[in-house]
Amino acid sequence: MNEPISKGTHHIGLTVTKLEESATFFTSLLGWKEVRRDDGYPAIFISDGKVMVSLWKNNEEPSIPFNKNRNIGLHNVAFVVEKERDLTHIYEKLVKNEIRIEFPPILVPMLKNMVAYGIGNDL
Repeated sequence: MNEPISKGTHHIGLTVTKLEESATFFTSLLGWKEVRRDDGYPAIFISDGKVMVSLWKNNEEPSIPFNKNRNIGLHNVAFVVEKERDLTHIYEKLVKNEIRIEFPPILVPMLKNMVAYGIGNDL
């Protein structure tokens, strides 16, 4: 096979404990749009116009936060911004809203771009 059969990412599913607050993180802080809801699951689907994130409410308690150093699975999701100042602006908004950040925007030469890692309070 010369060409990949997949054509990009349709959506990424994240399990959260605070469904409404998690959706607000994306819509209010990052400017994403709510696509739809499924109150039966419950879930909220949001998008930046390029990729969709499915936020699923956990249904078992107690929840166990993901630990990237201990757990196997998704390590991170990286979203693209057009300009360095956009990344800096988002970083400042997250800090102002007391979202836990692993490290601020830095240049990563091997990636040839800037990155910032947020941990989130519930994501």
